Amino acid sequence: MPRASREVRVNRSATIEDVARAAGVSRQTVSNVINSPQIVREETRARVTDAISRLNYAPHASARRLRTRRSSTIGIHLDPYAGGISGVVLDRFVHALTEQAGERGLRVMLYAARTPDEEIRRMGDLREGGEIDAVVITGTFPGDPRAEWLLARGVPFVSFGRPWGRDDVGAPTHHWVDVDGAAGTAQATTHALATAGARVAFFGWPAGSATGDDRESGWRRALAAADAGSTWAPVRLTSEENVARARDIAAPVVARDDIDALVCVSDSLAVGAHLAAVAAGRPRLPIVGFDNTPAVEALGLSSVEQLPEEVAVGALDLLLGGASSIDPRDAEPGRAHVLVEPRLVVR
Repeated sequence: MPRASREVRVNRSATIEDVARAAGVSRQTVSNVINSPQIVREETRARVTDAISRLNYAPHASARRLRTRRSSTIGIHLDPYAGGISGVVLDRFVHALTEQAGERGLRVMLYAARTPDEEIRRMGDLREGGEIDAVVITGTFPGDPRAEWLLARGVPFVSFGRPWGRDDVGAPTHHWVDVDGAAGTAQATTHALATAGARVAFFGWPAGSATGDDRESGWRRALAAADAGSTWAPVRLTSEENVARARDIAAPVVARDDIDALVCVSDSLAVGAHLAAVAAGRPRLPIVGFDNTPAVEALGLSSVEQLPEEVAVGALDLLLGGASSIDPRDAEPGRAHVLVEPRLVVR
């Protein structure tokens, strides 16, 4: 028969014993609810979590780390500063990940590396030194050696970016969270078709970029869905991630009156295209970017927002898997990924 909960008044920081008395359970039961909630009956678990909330109890993180020999720390690579426009998305993601991890009793450690091989060495040093329990990798690409290294050593990790395999959902190699880039460009294209005209061009990166190819597929899908027998041949421009280069490539196209709007793979390319359109006397040509950075906001350009805060929540959910600590888990089909749908910000 469960013991009735009782009121406990504390004028100091609450302890685990205070929680146990308030919930009418043992100290070990409180510890189980904090560290292994799945082994505690739902009714008891609810009573303990209610007591924790009422007493504003916070488990002592350093004591827990000593007891479990875990650091409760997630390592994440900090990209070298390279200027440009779109790097702000990863900055927002790292900030959100740090904030959300803190709310779950975890910490985030940043480390720098210039190449995937150097990053692997840094992860190895941090792991062997007991400084991190898990890793978040970003900027994934086909055949990513970082993922292979982590999988081979059983290190819990999640990637911001899909593995880019043949079937990442039905046969996932590891846990991943990503933004549905194709859905974002499809939204942008559909909006442009409805508000500007049928001739919506695309400004992408050179073929072979997994992320860029995915975003281009959304443009093509939306054009195909809206096609009503148009004889217009879709226009696709290509540039590296560089504003000045994008401006030069877009200049001859936007100067002609044969496109109604331009959907871009990134804000950098959108800014370059906008500068070209202004110089060509078409400042009102609808141009849509991707990332919704302060640069396009200042210029009044529409853009697709990646929602990195939701990506951070998804990454932590996958790492923890409903538990309160990080443990290695197999990537199960249908439960190994979170795909965040972005939103179009119209200006």
